Amino acid sequence: MRQRQPHSGSKTEKRVHPAEKQILHPRNKHRTRYDFDALVNCLPELKPFVFTNAFGDTTVPFDNPAAVLHLNKALLKYHYGITGWQIPEGYLCPPIPGRADYLHNLADLLAEQHSGVIPRGSDIRVLDIGTGANAIYPLIGHAEYGWSFLGSDTDAGAIESAVNIVKQNAGLEKAVHFVLQKNPLYIFKGIVGPEDRFDLSMCNPPFHASEAEARSGSERKNKNLNLKTKGGTVLNFGGQAHELWTEGGERRFIQNMVKESAAFAGNCLWFTSLVSKQAHLPEILNAIAAAGATDLKQVSMGQGQKTSRFVAWTFLSAAQQAEWAKKRKL
Repeated sequence: MRQRQPHSGSKTEKRVHPAEKQILHPRNKHRTRYDFDALVNCLPELKPFVFTNAFGDTTVPFDNPAAVLHLNKALLKYHYGITGWQIPEGYLCPPIPGRADYLHNLADLLAEQHSGVIPRGSDIRVLDIGTGANAIYPLIGHAEYGWSFLGSDTDAGAIESAVNIVKQNAGLEKAVHFVLQKNPLYIFKGIVGPEDRFDLSMCNPPFHASEAEARSGSERKNKNLNLKTKGGTVLNFGGQAHELWTEGGERRFIQNMVKESAAFAGNCLWFTSLVSKQAHLPEILNAIAAAGATDLKQVSMGQGQKTSRFVAWTFLSAAQQAEWAKKRKL
C-alpha cells in the first residue's frame, strides 16, 4: 500500500482578516477577502449585516446566525449562481471556503489518473455521505466541475431541504439527487446498488462524541473568535445533533465507514473523508490498512488560520485503477 503526503499550508502569526484565506487551494474562489460591495449588490438582503470593525475591515457579525446565513446566500449566488438557497432553522450553515477546498483537492485526486487534467462533466459521479440540509458539496461541486452527485442523509428533514434547494435552481435536477439512509447503522448499504459506480465518495463526519463535547467545542470557538454569547452557547453555524456528534465521534464513524467500504470495493474508485483531529489519524490509517486498501493518501488543507485534512483510500489495484479511468474517461 502506497502512502503519499502532499504539501500542507502553514499557520501565520500575523492577524488575518476573517475573510482572508491565503492558504486555501489555488482554485478556491475565497482565497482573498470577501468583496462585500459585490456581494451586497448581488444580494441586497446582506447589507444590514455589513459593518466596519475596529480594525477598519468590512465584515459581518459572525456571532449572528442570520448574518452567516445571508453571507452564505450571497457567496453561493455571486460565485456559483445558486439562487433560492435556504435551510431550516437550526440546521448546519457551513463555512463555504473550507467546503470548496475539499472539492478542489478531490478534483486534483482524480486528475492524477487523467494526465493532470481535471475530469469534468456529469459522467463523473460523487457520493456525498451526510449531505445535510444545505447540500453544499453537490451545489459547489456541480457548479465548479459539472459533476453529478448523490447525497445521502439519515435525517428526512435534511433530505427534504436539499431537494427543495435543487428544485429552485434550474439545471440541477438532472445532476443532483438525494436519498434517505433509513438505517443509521449503515453508510453505504441501502444507498449504493450493485451496479452503481462512483468516482469519489466524500464525507464531512460528525466531529464530536457527545452533545456536551459539541457544546464545549462551540464555546471554545466562540472564545477564540471573541463572540459574545447571549443566554448560552452561540452556535453561529448551527447544526442538528446528528450533524455535530455521534457515539465515538469522528474516529469511530470513519473507522466504521472504512470497514463497510470494503464490501463496496468495486463500486467506488476513491473513498474519502475529512478528519478534523490530527490525533485520530493513526487509528484511522490503521483501519484503512486492516480493511485491505491497496492505496492510501493523506491530503492537508489550509483553512484560514487552521489546517484540516482528508484521507482517501481505494481497494483497486494499479491496473484496475487504470481500467476504471479508461472506462470512465478520467
